[in-house]
Amino acid sequence: MYEIVVIILIAYVLDLLFGDPRWLAHPVKAIGWLITKIEMPLRNIVKNERIAGVIFTAFIVIVSWIVVFFAVQAAGHLHLFAGLLVSVFFVYSGISVKDLKVESLAVYDALQNEDIISARKKLSMIVARDTKDLDKTQIIRATVETIAESIVDGIISPLFYAFIGGAPLVIAYKAVNTMDSMVGYKNKNFINFGWASAKLDDLVNFIPARISAILLPIAALLSGKNARNAWKFILRDGNKHPSPNSGIPEAGVAGALGVQLGGINYYQGKQCVKPFIADMSQALKTEHIKESLMIVYVCSFLAVLAGFLITR
Repeated sequence: MYEIVVIILIAYVLDLLFGDPRWLAHPVKAIGWLITKIEMPLRNIVKNERIAGVIFTAFIVIVSWIVVFFAVQAAGHLHLFAGLLVSVFFVYSGISVKDLKVESLAVYDALQNEDIISARKKLSMIVARDTKDLDKTQIIRATVETIAESIVDGIISPLFYAFIGGAPLVIAYKAVNTMDSMVGYKNKNFINFGWASAKLDDLVNFIPARISAILLPIAALLSGKNARNAWKFILRDGNKHPSPNSGIPEAGVAGALGVQLGGINYYQGKQCVKPFIADMSQALKTEHIKESLMIVYVCSFLAVLAGFLITR
């Protein structure tokens, strides 16, 4: 158990320092490649889209786990240190603290320079919603919402699965996350085929999202924000979001900052009205992007600390 704790600590520090290892082949890109290669042949073979989606989801997750498991084992047979390095790499590639900061601050910097066009473009790289017509306040809201949601799927969930199952389970989790982002849409093409991927994504994030409900108020307190409101709105509004998990971190961050999230979004030109989360004690400002990132960083540290204390 101490071995996995050391692996996670090293991976976490590497992520804080360097972000995603873009200079190496990223496992998520490999998973994305596999998804594109498997989807259409499986659709052609299995005519029932929902059954095809279940097989697709199981195949991608199992293959992802097996490849990493044997990669770690093979490296470990060569040398114990090699096995540790391979494990560190996969866990490191599964955490997204630094990249979330870099990508969000790119939007922040564009807004500070009053460059709305650039801000929309930067935002489009981290959200699925349409960004071409967003005004400044809408851009800030979208950025803060994305930061809040990423607390779970980019930080707490990968750390949670790293502590209970090491590198193979981290990459299996990232496979689920990647499938959801690629096929988990409620449109004509994916409503049935992507059903299993979307449901599995909800399932694997269920416990980490509830962990965030505990950590976020503490992170808010340590960040000098409103911990009481974070807890209040997690309880009141955490289940309002269409996703069973995303509403919890959004409510926590919104409450901590004293802002309101939710409202009208557009996806591929189609309007989507999401319920308002938290009460607005102040209007959204550019600085709320930085303040939400501070909460993220503190929350990530608390997640690592909690994992260490529970598993020691």
